[in-house]
Amino acid sequence: MAKIGFIGMGNMGYAMLKGALKLYSPSEIIFSCPDAERCEAVKKETGVEYAGSNAECANNAKYIVLAVKPQVYDTVLKNIHDVVTGEHVIISLAPNKSLAEVTKSLGTDKRVVRAMPNTPALVGEGMTGISYDAKIFTFEEKEMINQFFNSFGKVQVVDEKLMSAVVCASGSSPAYVYMFIEALADGVVQYGIPRKQAYEMVAQTVLGSAKMVLETGEHPGELKDKVCSPGGTTIKAVAALEANGFRNALIKASDECYKKCTGKE
Repeated sequence: MAKIGFIGMGNMGYAMLKGALKLYSPSEIIFSCPDAERCEAVKKETGVEYAGSNAECANNAKYIVLAVKPQVYDTVLKNIHDVVTGEHVIISLAPNKSLAEVTKSLGTDKRVVRAMPNTPALVGEGMTGISYDAKIFTFEEKEMINQFFNSFGKVQVVDEKLMSAVVCASGSSPAYVYMFIEALADGVVQYGIPRKQAYEMVAQTVLGSAKMVLETGEHPGELKDKVCSPGGTTIKAVAALEANGFRNALIKASDECYKKCTGKE
């Protein structure tokens, strides 16, 4: 019997699988996916076996990761309803499904972890927010949950009422960062820097700036101020960003993301 079962092998499931393989052997993992070609390709690349159905996958692992699109979530829950037990640990990635909803669908004795990872998990730099009722899990299970999510990045335990905000903070926001990288690269390509070189320069700057925030413990505003010399180039650029609604655009993006998560569109 495998330790971890992935139901779904899209971008997110694949990213998490690749991270998990840093800690667990292929024999400790199983997955299911409706696309036979995809199953064969993932098996060939990773050595991980796949199940013939979602029920078979769930029946052959203790930790079940539901890495499927929201529109098929209810179908998948029905697929596994009769095989999961109170011994399983169900990890739900649906942004619009509460712990109570998933538990009700599977049975009141089932134990569910709600999680929101992001795609940088593919390179081991994911950020995941998780929520669960700690008292219904053993110490070993909580250690395993933490270990699993740390295998492809960082993890933060949050109150479930904050999970929609987690989607805004880290679940959806990589898209905004990619847009920032692309736009800034466009800005310097016009001055003659080759595009490939521009992407590398900008992306490395984003990576380094993020590490500065994480490793120095300084407020982002303080770090920004240290780059802005009086009357210099940077403060002129910052003033232009402010004049063009840079911060406001990001806050409004978060508002729209949050409304979609909470069904308050």
